[in-house]
Parts: sequence; C-alpha cells; structure tokens
Amino acid sequence: MMKPSSLALALALALPALPAAAQAQAAAAAGTLHVDTRYFTLPNGLKVVMTRDTIAPTVTVAVYYGIGFRVEPRDRTGFAHLFEHLMFQGSKHAPKGVFDTTITNAGGINNGSTRFDFTNYYEIVPSGALDRMLWLEADRMASPVIDEAVLKNQQGVVGNEIKVNVLNQPYSTWPWIDLPMLANSNWYNSHNFYGELAEVEAATVPDAQSFSRQFYRPNNAVLVIAGDIDYAAARATVERYFSPIPAAAPVALPDISEPRQTAEKFKSRVDALAPKPGYAAGYHAPARGTPEWYAMGLIDQIMVQGDDSRLYRKLVQETGIAGEVSGGINADLGNMFNYRGPMLWSFSFTHDPTHTTEQITRAVDEVVEDLRSKPVSAAELQRARIKMRSDLYGTIDGAYRVGLVDLLAVYALFDDDPAAINRIEEGFAKVTPELIRKTAQDYLRKTNRSIYVVEPGAAKADAAAKADAPKGGQ
Repeated sequence: MMKPSSLALALALALPALPAAAQAQAAAAAGTLHVDTRYFTLPNGLKVVMTRDTIAPTVTVAVYYGIGFRVEPRDRTGFAHLFEHLMFQGSKHAPKGVFDTTITNAGGINNGSTRFDFTNYYEIVPSGALDRMLWLEADRMASPVIDEAVLKNQQGVVGNEIKVNVLNQPYSTWPWIDLPMLANSNWYNSHNFYGELAEVEAATVPDAQSFSRQFYRPNNAVLVIAGDIDYAAARATVERYFSPIPAAAPVALPDISEPRQTAEKFKSRVDALAPKPGYAAGYHAPARGTPEWYAMGLIDQIMVQGDDSRLYRKLVQETGIAGEVSGGINADLGNMFNYRGPMLWSFSFTHDPTHTTEQITRAVDEVVEDLRSKPVSAAELQRARIKMRSDLYGTIDGAYRVGLVDLLAVYALFDDDPAAINRIEEGFAKVTPELIRKTAQDYLRKTNRSIYVVEPGAAKADAAAKADAPKGGQ
C-alpha cells in the first residue's frame, strides 16, 4: 500500500536514522512517557497536532484522512488504495512531479499508505522546508488533479500492483486479506480491500471526484507537524495555508460493527505458488481502548511476541512445527493502536507438510487453554509489560519520527485526544492476572476463532513433474 519510489528508498538509506523526539527519550530515562504537544482545530474542522524537538534540524509533516479500506464504496473494492495513488498526481498549483521534486531537491523523503481506517501521506525534510511542505499539502487537499488521464494511468499502476504484489506471489492474500474475509461477516470488514481488478478498472472520473469531495476534506483530516519547529510560527503558517480550504458535509460512516462469532470457522485453499503449507488463526479482539483491549495487548506479548512467547516455545522450540511465528493485533497492516473498529488478534506461520492441520491445532489449543485456565504469574505479566514498553518506545523513537507522528495522528483522528499517547503505559499498568485470565476466557474461545490454511500447490506440482519425468536408462 506504500507509494513505490526507488528514489525515496535510496534517500532513506542515505540519510541518517533520526530519533523521533527528545522529550520521549528523556521520558524513557525517567520512567514515564511524556510527549509535549500543541493541539488545535481550525474553523473548517482540520485537526492540527504539533510536537517540538531539536534532535536534528528536520521536520516530519503528515496528513491523515479518515478514509481507509473499510468504508470504500461497494462495487469499488480497492478504491481507497487507488485514490491514495491519485493524490500523488499533482494539484492545481503544483503539477505532477512538482511535489516529489520539491522534496527530493530539499534532501527529503515522502510516501503514503492506505490502512483499514485511514489514508496517510508524510514528508521528512530539513526544517527550513516546512513552509513549502505545508503549502504543497494544502494545495493537494484543496484541489487535486483528477481527470481521465490521471485516473487511467493510476488504474494501470494499481492493476500492476495487484498482479505483481498479490496474484503472482506465493501465499498472495494469505493471511492479511484472507483471514479478515473469513472471520468477519460485515462486508465492510470482509471484502478484498486490495481490490478486484475489474472493479478498480471500472472506477470513473466522477467516482473519484465524488470520493475526494466526500472524504479528502479538512474536516475529515489531521495534520501533524513534528520536529525542529517554532510553535507559534508553525501555527501561523498552518492557518495561512489551510484555513481557506472549505469544509465538506460531515462524513457519515457506515455501520462496521461485527456480530458476536458463535462458531469456529475454517477454510483452506491450494496456492499454486506456495512451497510449504501455511497456518493462520485469528480471534476477534476486544474493543480498542477498553481494559480488555489493554489485556489483549499483553496476551499478545505472552503468546506470540519474541522467543520467550508461549506459542513460539511450543511451535518452534518444543515441537519443531514452525521455524517462526508472527502475529499481533492488527498485525499485518499496522499495530494495536492505529485502527478504529473491529479487529483480529492473529498469528501465522508456514510449516513442513509432515505436520497436519489437526496436529497443529491440538498444539495451539494446548497453549491457549493453559492461558485460559490458569492465571499468569506476576513475573510473566511484568515481562509482558516490559516487552510492550520496549515496543512502544521503539515505535515512538523510530527513524524520522514516523511512529510518533502515527500515534499522534490516530489518537487525534479517532479520539480527538493526541495527548492520550502519554496514558498508554497507564492502561497496561492496570492489567492484572485476573483480567488476563478473564479476557482469555472471553476472547480466546474456539467459537471466536477462524483458521485459514494454505496448501502448497508448488510442492505438489514439483513432485508431479518429477514423477512424470523420463527415467534414465542403463
């Protein structure tokens, strides 16, 4: 879902990795997270978050729009992703190429992505280029170029992505699309959000223009500015460029709720390109921000994350079923913080064909039922908190401030409260062994589980070809 750019990648490799925020580093040393922010909303509804640090003379600018895979139009699967591409094709006062050239000439990088509940665009540039970045982002928010030539070009690009990145790859849509499609029953959560080729190609210019007017407006967006900035000067620039953009009608989101799952689901398919079998399981997770959600985050650490996790020990170290296990809440398209709506806690791995699906499920059940029936020790719970804290600070202090900006943006977009990132640790600290057990009992039940298995067509085809090959004579 990222905008492909070999130049941006080269620049990213050439530039030194930058810590995200000085205050985050100091907070880590002090034992508490505190990111200083300035938050305000323009009269047209645009939410603006700013945070300052002087680690390096750079600034990260991001715009998050409250439109993602989940709420794209019916019969237009992949439309949110297609529109992400359209936004890189120029605007009224910055024709195609100007945006990228301005950034690269300044020594910066930029990209964008489409996720379940938002589409984002970001730039990392020297702080002296902030004015230009804000002008460019305001211009493409106000007046992107959407015409027949641009649409046809990007339909071809996205169609190529579907063919190259999905249809012609081993495992293809497994498990990142397949598992949600199996586990969920609401169309908005269960369709092929990467896009069906026929539906991507059927999109029209009026479709795209309507989509822009509905979702790509200031009252459905968050602007985040992080780095070496002056708060007052940055605010004045934001107001100058973004205030004239008119708001649209409030976005009316569809119902994306999921009914309670009451029976285990199972599906398998043969993947012609897959060399080994694949096993994926997903459980509907608690609602984001609830005490049970925080508990589920620690259950994820206990069960999947790291070599000390229970499933890793069982499936890799003890039984040799898998060589690795990966997963999490929103594991394939983000993290446990940056979504809004129903979500799965899932895990997946490939394995040798000597292990059957039934054998693997029995091994998984043994680990899951142990967590559901016995309280975790204080030591294991504390280790999970430490691992979670390490992940959180790794996200916030990652390269180019992108992780920090992401957290600030989603808490502003979904909760109208970017300062909530300073209370994340508090939520995990309140989780008790009793809450872990209760959450496991409620959410890790078999009737809340979906299992999706991939059978390796490549291995079968190779074996058949060898069997049909002529045998050498004496």
